Amino acid sequence: MRILMVSEDLPGEQIGGLGKHVVTLANRLLAEGHDVEILGRNDRGTVGCAEQIGFKGVFRPGFDQARPGWKELQMGVFNPLKRPYFARKIGAAINEHAPGFDVVHYHGHLPMVGLHVEEGINYVQTRHDQGSECLTHLRFRDGAVCDNLVPGDCSACITRSAGPMRKRVTAIAVNGYREQTARAFARHKTVFVSDFLRRQFLRAVPDADLSRCRVIHNFVDYPRLRAAAEAAPDPVMGEVVLVGRVDKGKGFAEFLDAASGRLPPHARLLIAGDGPQRAELEARHGGAGVRFLGWQDYPSTLALSARAHLCVVPSLCEEACSTTVLEALALGRQCVAMARGGTPELARYQLYEGQLALAESMDELVGLVAARLAEPPRRVAPAPQFGADAGRLLPRLLELYAEHTNLFDRYLHLEQRRHAG
Repeated sequence: MRILMVSEDLPGEQIGGLGKHVVTLANRLLAEGHDVEILGRNDRGTVGCAEQIGFKGVFRPGFDQARPGWKELQMGVFNPLKRPYFARKIGAAINEHAPGFDVVHYHGHLPMVGLHVEEGINYVQTRHDQGSECLTHLRFRDGAVCDNLVPGDCSACITRSAGPMRKRVTAIAVNGYREQTARAFARHKTVFVSDFLRRQFLRAVPDADLSRCRVIHNFVDYPRLRAAAEAAPDPVMGEVVLVGRVDKGKGFAEFLDAASGRLPPHARLLIAGDGPQRAELEARHGGAGVRFLGWQDYPSTLALSARAHLCVVPSLCEEACSTTVLEALALGRQCVAMARGGTPELARYQLYEGQLALAESMDELVGLVAARLAEPPRRVAPAPQFGADAGRLLPRLLELYAEHTNLFDRYLHLEQRRHAG
């Protein structure tokens, strides 16, 4: 099968969870014998892009994300024209590059892109965050989860002093965004990476037609993770690893504040990641017991997590499907996380009972961390299989690719031959 992956998050020297997911999926499909290319941005350089992101196939620079002076922050409104503009730009690039591919799979932040993809293109998109209904993609405001569905009230995310006119303009932007997204979902096949995301969109657009939508969790490259687990030394007593962008919503500040003076003396916190809060938090908490390592490449991050006594994911925002949690579970490490968003759904991938401990509050999370650190670290032999391995979930995705196309009969034939063999 010829597959074109598309994402505006690629290329990049430091790519986040969405970008890593695209590369993991694309490389795994290549390993399974499919012909896969990635279509991404052309304004971050056009040479060596595949090598930069760790992709083993061909990278196509196809569109830019230049901003022609939207001035949303200065005007204090969400512009109703901005996101459709970028969606049309990505849709045009897909239309240009799609010929010759059996399926185009978009992973990005603009759910209405499908409205601009030509009829006849077998198009699938994956929704990785709450950007289906929220213009900031996160539903997190003033240090707390936002559950306000009133479109005009979304203006508070861009200005503190929105008057009636600004609220009306923002409401037009939000209503248009959600309406276009619902039409795109009804028109094309869509994957939500957690049932939490599907439910959240239905809260905002209750009458949306999601009959063409599926829930397929994020997956990891388990052979690579298993190799990292096998190569890791024994877990280091008291070593706690936190991985992620040091930013609002990720809970690093709240966790460090709450944990101060409450963890055992042998606890050592290692924070792998960079972001706008790092300098402040390092000045306030850095020392022998709390080390800020800055951004780490993927092999280094895996090595840190594989030897940890405990992995902690303190996100206060509602993570859709945390790859950090999945990686900790796959590595056999105990993991403590907030019971928010799609994280509770990931308990099904535990390698042993109690591997994933969930907390309802930051206070409870710190208590769970302290209790786990009072016990010796658990060392388990790597499991032969992992439920969220790309190889285990790929058949569901390939079936979706082939659905409603003449590829479906070919897919069924190949599956029957594989099982017979």
